[in-house]
Amino acid sequence: KVLAENDQLRKEADDLGPRVELDYWKKKLSKFTYLVEQLKSPDVKAVLGVLSAAKSKLLKKWRALDIRITDAANEAKDNVKYLYSLEKYYDPLYNSDPVSMLDAIPGLINAIKMIQSISQYYNTSEKISSLFVKVGAQ
Repeated sequence: KVLAENDQLRKEADDLGPRVELDYWKKKLSKFTYLVEQLKSPDVKAVLGVLSAAKSKLLKKWRALDIRITDAANEAKDNVKYLYSLEKYYDPLYNSDPVSMLDAIPGLINAIKMIQSISQYYNTSEKISSLFVKVGAQ
């Protein structure tokens, strides 16, 4: 169910700021970290041992799900890390008047450019465009 939700398109209002993006990925990180911890539990390892000993066909599906969950957790962790790095640049958008926030814009754009060039997961045009829309809305 969590993976199905993860694959769905996000529907958001057009007037949300960049903090919403960080909050979204923090929630995803929490969900997937919990799932990864559960996958490493002794009970799950015992069940996998039984499936392996029985040469069950379910093991292949299980491994595919495990890979998808781990990848989603890694994506969320990576995205949270990079979005946290933007906080100091977009805080003036929330706490300053329009004239004062102008000084923060070049640093914010450069930081987003850096994320686009080095992030393994957040470097898609859809994610970067969505982030720019949120920055513009704020």
